[in-house]
Amino acid sequence: MTLDDLMRAPAPASQWVLDRDCAENGLTPGMVKEAMRSRITEMRSSIERGLASSAPSITGMVGWNAKGLHDAPDVLNAPLLKRVQAYAMAVNEENARMGRIVAAPTAGSAGTIPGALLGVADHLGIPDEQLVMPMVLAAGVGKAISRQMFISGAAGGCQAEIGSSAAMAAAAVTELLGGTPRACVHAAAMALMNTIGLVCDPVGGYVEVPCVSRNAFFAVHAVSSAQLALSSLESFIPPDEVITAMAQVGRMMPLELRETAEGGLAQTPTGLAVTARMAEK
Repeated sequence: MTLDDLMRAPAPASQWVLDRDCAENGLTPGMVKEAMRSRITEMRSSIERGLASSAPSITGMVGWNAKGLHDAPDVLNAPLLKRVQAYAMAVNEENARMGRIVAAPTAGSAGTIPGALLGVADHLGIPDEQLVMPMVLAAGVGKAISRQMFISGAAGGCQAEIGSSAAMAAAAVTELLGGTPRACVHAAAMALMNTIGLVCDPVGGYVEVPCVSRNAFFAVHAVSSAQLALSSLESFIPPDEVITAMAQVGRMMPLELRETAEGGLAQTPTGLAVTARMAEK
């Protein structure tokens, strides 16, 4: 399955993904949908726990950001923006506290899809049952990307990880809001193309800084991509070529910028101090 195949599918795009997944893996549609319901439940649980807690992570670098944002005044009068960011950070701070989360597609990018999809749904009063098929579509987009590039920061930098999750989330939000298969795929492509070159530089090697705030930013990025696609804007570069470009950049990226903590923010004086402090523990 490619994004170009998906773009030409009859609406809704998620049904096309579901039919092919069932055929390839010997599953029934009911089994897949139930699995997605379970994941949505777990995502919502991690959001709720994350928003309620200010407990620090293992390193003490994060743990209070989601609750702090959620409880703060909405100074921009932008409730959707605030909700999407808080939801995304809640999930990733739960991950940093070793709480139960859904890797979507990885633990480091786990907040992007729930931040964007559940954030938009809650903002508009859309029930969780209507998120099941958009989740199926998100999985299909992730599968299409993974066939050209490993979805991990170690393989291709954070562009392969948070970029993939942003693309998945953008497609899901677009379908949730009534977008065509073509719009869904172009939303994914625009989200992915604007993450190309993003390095993976976790401080101390822990999935905390900049990962928690990065999920907040790219959950909003996914929603922005959906808004563009729903307004009939499209990626100038064909979607599958965007994946190819991301994969090429990932393979060119130095090892120091691929989740090794040997470059970027991890090598700043503060980043090195955190690494040394954690090593002493």
